[in-house]
Amino acid sequence: MSTVIEQAVQARLVAPAPRMETVPATLRYDLTDPFAVRMSFPAPATLEGVDVAWAFSRELLARGVEEPAGVGDVRIRPFGYDRTVVEFHAPEGVAMVHIRTSEVRRFLKRAQQLVPAGSEHRFLDFDEDLARLLSDDTR
Repeated sequence: MSTVIEQAVQARLVAPAPRMETVPATLRYDLTDPFAVRMSFPAPATLEGVDVAWAFSRELLARGVEEPAGVGDVRIRPFGYDRTVVEFHAPEGVAMVHIRTSEVRRFLKRAQQLVPAGSEHRFLDFDEDLARLLSDDTR
């Protein structure tokens, strides 16, 4: 069984102009970080021209497809029949994308099969994390 789930999604960038541009994005869930998901965008899709990845809680994503969620750098809410809006807040500004809710639900279902919600703590490796914190390599 794979310990990483990656799913390509088409995100529609909400821009000040009245059009919406489709950009590729990837949702990623990794068993080694069971509480988080990552959404990444390739360099051509970003203002900086570099790959960008945002990490946020899986619970935030799951809640955001049902109701507005988040108060920090990442905010998620349903929009219309089959869209979910993800807002990324940074000092440079706010980026907003629309993703098909059905794609997000499919991703969340796959992550749920790998690590059931509420059991994430069972997949943490406290011994390895503590060893890394106490090692001389971190100085």
